[in-house]
Formats: sequence, structure tokens, C-alpha cells
Amino acid sequence: MSKRYTLTIWNRINSFIKEHKLITKRDRVLLAVSGGPDSMAMLHYFDKTKQYDFVVFHLNHSIRKDSDVDENIVKKYCENNSIKFISKKIDVPSIAKKLNDSLEHVARKKRYEYFIRYAKKYKCLLVATAHNLDDHIETVILNLLRGTSLKGLAGIPVKRKLTDSIFVIRPIMCLKKEEILRYLKENKIKYTIDKTNFDTNYTRNWIRYKLIPMIEKRQPSFGLHLIKISNEIRKVLNIIK
Repeated sequence: MSKRYTLTIWNRINSFIKEHKLITKRDRVLLAVSGGPDSMAMLHYFDKTKQYDFVVFHLNHSIRKDSDVDENIVKKYCENNSIKFISKKIDVPSIAKKLNDSLEHVARKKRYEYFIRYAKKYKCLLVATAHNLDDHIETVILNLLRGTSLKGLAGIPVKRKLTDSIFVIRPIMCLKKEEILRYLKENKIKYTIDKTNFDTNYTRNWIRYKLIPMIEKRQPSFGLHLIKISNEIRKVLNIIK
């Protein structure tokens, strides 16, 4: 383990959590862990810093044939580190077909339904998802391309209400993807890769792998400028932190 780099990442997450008042020592957090790189990095942070009370929740959407691999990676990590692990398996493709709706829309809707259900069951006032800084930038661009209000240009909120008493938080949204991947490598943390994330037929993936690199060739600081703009919009709209 590269102790210096790991501590640097931990300190940045700590500062981000403190700045946005995301978690207090009294809170219990439901960690939404898919098994992908971002969520496994988030899990490792919560596990090793031991600052907050948390339980791990994994929702198996049954969209991919190898979805059980994702679940097993999260389960094994939790078993090896004596962490409370909860999982639920649902058949999103069948539900989407029945409702004549898209896989993406149904998966998201069901995900948040189960977040609320298990947060209530395990007395968690917070649900932590592992969105990163690149996700935030991509969301601003996606909203802009689709046509959006000023609120859409604020991007992914750091904290927002799910119910009157439960909030979703994004504690690692201060980190870029490349930093997360380095963190995982240096700490030898296993994770899975969803191959559909590389399919540029999906607009978000096209933005990630085609549009942003093309813009950054001409303007390397593009992402930083976009973050600054979205932060200013948050202040203007007084969006909850």
C-alpha cells in the first residue's frame, strides 16, 4: 500500500465531507456498492478509516450474465473485513419489458426504491453513492445537450433528499476517475468492470470517450472550468450541500 497517496486521498475525502456537512459521527450510512471501481474505493475508505457507522448494500439488477460476479466481489470483501452485507437480486430486464420502459430508467428507479427500503430497515439516515468528479462533468454536458434548466447545469448534487428523513450523499465526488483507479491499484483492491460502460452507442459513454477528449485536446482545463461554473450555479440556486 502506498501510504502517502492513500492518506492524501483520505484527507481529500475527509475535507470534502466536512465542507459539505455530509456525515456526522451519529449517522449510520447505507453504502451502495456495485462492485465497480468507484464504489469499491468508497467502501475501502469507509472500512479502513473507521470514522463512520455503515452497512453495505448491493443490488443485483440481473442485466448482465456476469452480474453475480459483481455481487460476489462485494460480498467477499465484506466477509473478509467483518462488514454487514445486504444484497437483493431483481430481474430488471423482465420488469422493463413488462413496463415497456428502458433498462436504464427501470434500473435507476428500482435502485432508489431499494435504497429507501433498506435505509429504513437498517435505520440509516444517509445513502452513499460513489459518483466521482468525472460523472459530475459528464452529467452537466449531458443535460446541456438534451436541453436543460439552470438547475441541470448544476450537475449532480453532493447531497439531496430521498425522503423527509433520508438523504443521498456523494462522498467521493471530489475525486477524478484516474485518481480512483490509482488508489485501487496501490491498495490492491479487487473490482469489476461493466463492459457496457464502454459502449459509445450510449450518449453518456460517447461524451466520456469521444466528446470530452476531443474538447480537452483544444482546451485541457475544460473540465475544471465546467466544475467552476456548476459550483457557481449551485450557489445562485442555493442548492442543498
